[in-house]
Amino acid sequence: MHLADHPARRRLSAALDNFSVTFHGLTAHPDEHNCDCHWGSSEELSLLKTPDIELEPDLLRRTWRATDWSDHAAVLRRILPQFARVLVAGQTEPLFGLEEAGYSFARGRWERWPDDHADPVREFLHAWWEQSLTDPDAAVPAHQVFAMCAEASGTLGPWLADWEKQTGHLSDRRLAEAAAEWEYELLGDSLPWRVCWYEHDEEEMRAELVAWLLGHAAVRIRESDAPADLQHRIRLLGLTGGERWTDPHWPGHRY
Repeated sequence: MHLADHPARRRLSAALDNFSVTFHGLTAHPDEHNCDCHWGSSEELSLLKTPDIELEPDLLRRTWRATDWSDHAAVLRRILPQFARVLVAGQTEPLFGLEEAGYSFARGRWERWPDDHADPVREFLHAWWEQSLTDPDAAVPAHQVFAMCAEASGTLGPWLADWEKQTGHLSDRRLAEAAAEWEYELLGDSLPWRVCWYEHDEEEMRAELVAWLLGHAAVRIRESDAPADLQHRIRLLGLTGGERWTDPHWPGHRY
């Protein structure tokens, strides 16, 4: 199958196009303001109050990272068509991890928006997540997209459910890659990304991810012929305390 005909890529393209239609003409609140010293100039701020003008990459980055907008939801809707395309292209350049972009979505409380605005955001996140699992040319690693979606929504359930439906070879490989990225932090009883939004429960997320890795994921990792040491490190997540540290397959991590 030619990549242009890839169903997940078509779905994602449609979701991005829908953003351009849904959020066309929207702007930041007319009274929105921010610090000239820390965010940017009044001229740059005026661009957020002007619809459909593409922002320079640095201005877009400062805008979605800023935590002190008085109406973050309006600012997010203003930049979403451009922001989403930058995300998918892997051009966001977060300071720490892509969960920072999810934090921007969470601050905008997009799930509380009217359905005609919230539904396109939900579809975009699911479409991008599916594409990261099934498209060999996906620009952003699946484990980063997963963290972004988790932080944007405050939950793992929908994204884990999507992963369970995607059982092809590439999706299994993405699973092994994610597990390899996550095992160090998880074996130290930490979540492998930063939870920024105060309403999100980091410990609950970690426990859910560990349970999923020990159950559904462990079978797939084993059947995909992942390295034996990775399989042992996932198994060790089911042990606690001294049983974990003294297991002959403990990788010697230091925290």
